[in-house]
Amino acid sequence: MRRRHGGRAAALVAVVLLGVPASGALDGGPLPAGRDGAGVATPPVASWPLDAQRVPASEGPWVAAWMAAVTPPLGEGDLEERLENRSLRNVVSVSVGGSAVRVEVSNRHGDAPLLVSHATVALAEGRGPAALPGTMRELSFEGLAGVSLPAGREAWSDPVRLGVPDGAGLLVTLHTLEVPRTGTYHRWALQPGFVAAGDHAADESGAAFAPGGGGNGGGGGGDSRGAGRWWFLSEVQVRSDTVRGAVVVLGDSLTDAAGATPGAGRRWTDVLARRLREEPDAPRLSVLNAGLSGNRLLRDAPVDRPFDGDGGLARLAEDVLEPAGAGTVIVQLGINDIRRDPAGGDAGKLVAGMRRLAGEARAAGLTVVGATLAPCEGSRLWTGRREEVRQRVNAEIRSGEVFDAVLDLDLALRDPERPERLRPAYDSGDHLHPNDAGHAAMAAAVDLSVLGGRVTGPP
Repeated sequence: MRRRHGGRAAALVAVVLLGVPASGALDGGPLPAGRDGAGVATPPVASWPLDAQRVPASEGPWVAAWMAAVTPPLGEGDLEERLENRSLRNVVSVSVGGSAVRVEVSNRHGDAPLLVSHATVALAEGRGPAALPGTMRELSFEGLAGVSLPAGREAWSDPVRLGVPDGAGLLVTLHTLEVPRTGTYHRWALQPGFVAAGDHAADESGAAFAPGGGGNGGGGGGDSRGAGRWWFLSEVQVRSDTVRGAVVVLGDSLTDAAGATPGAGRRWTDVLARRLREEPDAPRLSVLNAGLSGNRLLRDAPVDRPFDGDGGLARLAEDVLEPAGAGTVIVQLGINDIRRDPAGGDAGKLVAGMRRLAGEARAAGLTVVGATLAPCEGSRLWTGRREEVRQRVNAEIRSGEVFDAVLDLDLALRDPERPERLRPAYDSGDHLHPNDAGHAAMAAAVDLSVLGGRVTGPP
C-alpha cells in the first residue's frame, strides 16, 4: 500500500487557507462563544505558500509531544455524509508539556481536498469532551482561521501560547466543511473521540458532542459519527526549553495497545513516559507512539486492511525521522511478519530488514533500540514452525549485532514455566496482547540510560 500523493515532505507546496482572520498566533487570548454550524457557507479562500517548518528563533525550541501513525480507513466511502460540517474533537495525551503548542492537520491519505474552517486546542477537563475553562485557544494557519489541504498534504498551525502540563490531555477540535471520500485517521485511538454537528470547535462545554464509548465506536446522544478514532491529526508539538528530545516507538498492536484498558493511559508507552517524568536522573524526553495494529516490518498492508499501514521500513521516514526532536527509535515489529506469512516466516529476511532499518535510522543520527518478539503460544495463527522462527529472530536481536541496544520484551512477558506463552498474569485473554500489568512490565524493562540519542537545540 503505497501513498499516492506523497507525505510530509510535500507539505511545503502551496495550499489554500481560509481568508478569515484568526485571533492571532501566540496571543493566548480567550475565544468567543461557539459558532452556529447550521447552514454553514464556505468562507472566502486565498492561495498561500505554507511553510510548515518556519519558526522564528525566539519561538523555539519545539519538540513533538504526541503523534499518531495515520492510515486510510476501510469502507469509509460515505465520509462526506458522515463528517462534513462536523466538529471532530480529538482527545490526545501529551507526554511532555510546554509553554506553547501547534498541531499538524493531515490529509495524507485523502483523495480530494480537506477543508477545515475552524480549529481549536484546549486543555481537557477530565476524560470527556469538555475543556478546562479559560484554556480554549483558536488555531490559525499563516494568520488565517482555516486551511484547505490538497490530497496527500499536511499543514502545521501557527503556534499559540498555552501552558501545557506534562502528561496533560488536550482537545484538538477541527470543524470540517469538505471531507474527502478517503480519509486520514488512526483507527485504534483506545480512548473516546467526540463529534458534534456544525461548528462547535470553540465550545468549552462538551454538551454538543457525542460520547465515544469504549474507545472505538460511538454511543450515547449527540452525533457519534467518527468517534473513537483520531481524525485528520498526526502530530502535536510543544515549545520547551527543558525537553531534550523524543523517543519514537515504531510498533504493531502491542504498541498500539490492544489489550490495555481504553482511556486509562496504561499503554506501555504511557507508562514509559511517566517513568521518564518521575524517576530521579531520568532524561527529560518525550515518548511518541507510532504503533499500528497489524503492522509488519517488511510488507505493506493488504488491500483489505489498509489501516495496518505501510511496512515499518517504509514508515521510517515519516513516522520516525520527521517528528521534532526524534533521537531514539524503539523498534517493536516483526511478529506479524511471522504470524501472517502462510509459509511461517523467514528469520533471515526479517533480521535483514531489521538491520536495514537500524542502518537507515543510524545514518539519520538516531539511536536504535530493538525489542525482542513477545511470546504468543495459544494465540490465533500460532504454530510450532512460527515459534521456531520467533526464537531465531530473538537470538539474533540478543546478539547485539543488529541494534544499538536491546529491549527484551520476550523476557519481560513470558511465562517462566512455559516461555513460549505470555505469563498468565500479563495475558489480556487472547494469548497475544498484554493486559495493563503486561504493559507496565514492558515499560519497566526499558533501560532509560540508552534513550538519550540526538537532542534538540535552538533552531
